[in-house]
Amino acid sequence: MTSELLEIHPLELKFTFELKKQSSCLIQLTNKTDQYVAFKVKTTSPKKYCVRPNTGIVKPKSTYDFTVTMQAQRVAPPDLICKDKFLIQSTVIPFGTAEENITSDIFSKESGKHIEEKKLKVYLSPPNSPVLTAINGDLKQDIGHETSSPRDKARDGVENIPPSQKVAEDFMGFETAKDAATMGTQRFKTSGDETEELTTASDLQSSVAKDVQQLKSSKADDFENLKSKISFMDSKLKEAEVTIMKLTQERSMVARETDKLQSELELSKTKSNAIRITQVGFPLLYVCMVAVVGLVIGYLSNL
Repeated sequence: MTSELLEIHPLELKFTFELKKQSSCLIQLTNKTDQYVAFKVKTTSPKKYCVRPNTGIVKPKSTYDFTVTMQAQRVAPPDLICKDKFLIQSTVIPFGTAEENITSDIFSKESGKHIEEKKLKVYLSPPNSPVLTAINGDLKQDIGHETSSPRDKARDGVENIPPSQKVAEDFMGFETAKDAATMGTQRFKTSGDETEELTTASDLQSSVAKDVQQLKSSKADDFENLKSKISFMDSKLKEAEVTIMKLTQERSMVARETDKLQSELELSKTKSNAIRITQVGFPLLYVCMVAVVGLVIGYLSNL
């Protein structure tokens, strides 16, 4: 393809740098073709920037905006020179493709498709800089987007590099910018046929979804296990309560039987003592017999 798929405006990312404050920049993509074009944004510092959205579909003869936010920094770079770079990949996709189906495989060069790639540099400016003017809530430099000063070229460290080496260096190290704190991994080839790990939000979205699903399933299983354990402990507790009640009743019965035996023992002791008292001295019958015999002897002696 000789004509470019997407026009990018601006061609440079300019941020107003303030310590411990975020700064945003709006990028507009224009599709002047009659085809649907998918894009993906990568950066060499994915933990430093947040791109929303980092993938999307630009309809024919239309524009698409995305925002790049630089996270609050604790330390300022020397002379506000930033070596971060962004890479925007784009390719033609079939009509009807949904944005959620935009994956890293679409931008793989191994498929033989035409992948258009454009590099964007990052420039930092102090607050209230006279060189920058406010536009759409972001800052845009008054000079043209296609020109850059020798100082800008020198600070990027790529001006004096041979063309092939320069392309390889610019392409090396790009990682997909994180989108809403999501990152995944993918690989892409440089002009020197070298590959390196890249982080992509689209890959991590599916990974995070799987992790969340697994976590929910694990949590559900853990909850069911905990619920079953609690039910088991409740049943054991009820059994223990019933056993304690039975033991308490048996103890009461044993105490009553013990009291009854003690009372019977006391009564038996009382009766035994009475019998012993009765048996002390002469029996009544013996006394009567002795009296009768005495009377008979007395009577006979008087005759």
